[in-house]
Amino acid sequence: MTALPPGSTIGILGSGQLGRMIAIAAAQLGYRAHVYAPETGPANDVCPVFTRGAYDDDQALATFARAVDVVTYEFENVAAPPIARLAEQVPVRPSVRSLEVAQDRVAEKRFVETLGGRPAPWKPVADRATLDGAIAAIGTPAILKTTRFGYDGKGQARLSSPADADAAWQAIGGGPAVLEGFVPFDHEFSILLVRAPDGVSVGYPPPHNVHKNGILDTSTLPAPAPVAAQWTEAAALAGRVADALDHVGVLTLEFFVGADGPVFNEMAPRVHNSGHWSIEGAETSQFENHVRAICGLPLGPTRLTGREVRMTNLIGDDAARWADHVADPGLHLHLYGKHEARAGRKMGHWTRVLRD
Repeated sequence: MTALPPGSTIGILGSGQLGRMIAIAAAQLGYRAHVYAPETGPANDVCPVFTRGAYDDDQALATFARAVDVVTYEFENVAAPPIARLAEQVPVRPSVRSLEVAQDRVAEKRFVETLGGRPAPWKPVADRATLDGAIAAIGTPAILKTTRFGYDGKGQARLSSPADADAAWQAIGGGPAVLEGFVPFDHEFSILLVRAPDGVSVGYPPPHNVHKNGILDTSTLPAPAPVAAQWTEAAALAGRVADALDHVGVLTLEFFVGADGPVFNEMAPRVHNSGHWSIEGAETSQFENHVRAICGLPLGPTRLTGREVRMTNLIGDDAARWADHVADPGLHLHLYGKHEARAGRKMGHWTRVLRD
């Protein structure tokens, strides 16, 4: 494809912090950004052009399409059919196919299994009666997850024994779900891959991720030896997923370090929290490379800029210490402009790069 020239407009579905950072990266490359969302958010602070509309409003989306040259999205919890209709009017990258697979845990797991991926033992759960059968097949402990709209620990419930089934079913609100068996692991990591329209791709070194209460707390590079030992196999799977979907842009796959190799957890067809370290810690950030990919530019190098990189999320009241963070000369602070510090809400992050 011919690269979009500077001055072209990137449409961003979603007004959150990922959209904010995509818009910043776009501006640095000379592109304009136009946010489409039902409400304002962090992206609006850096992107003055905004269309307010529901994600299933075909008329508003058609107007939006006429104002932009390419569309991307910052999260996958949007209905695929309206985005498919949008793609008939303007290029949408990543594709609707990537969106459809990643937003449904059943479709996601089945798709990855066809490509040789190894998820934790799982069963689809259509209703309360099906849950009992899934528990009998997988055993406990296990975790029940909604098939859609779950993130940062939301839409999930743990079962220590079969007696927890009723409480878990109520906790997720009923409805379609998957039951996943627990797998023993010592480390979590992610593979961030960027794929261009011509199929060329680059990958980032895998960060070692630590979660607290289901929310990413830290990402550290280089990852410890157990992660490094499974890097090649996990990255190969990510490449097969990207090629099979004809994915364009950043694709993220999360893994556990398993006894027999990497255990696939989930995927996100977009820039990802575990890649925020790359803004200062890589030669080209995930956000810039995402913009490069969707606009048809050559992809940038992904080598580390220091011997060690650490990213820490600021959750809820953690951001109240922003003055201390700013005063630290070795720390790069990113605040998202959110004014209400609710428990579990990502308010920002900081990154430290050690170069000596």
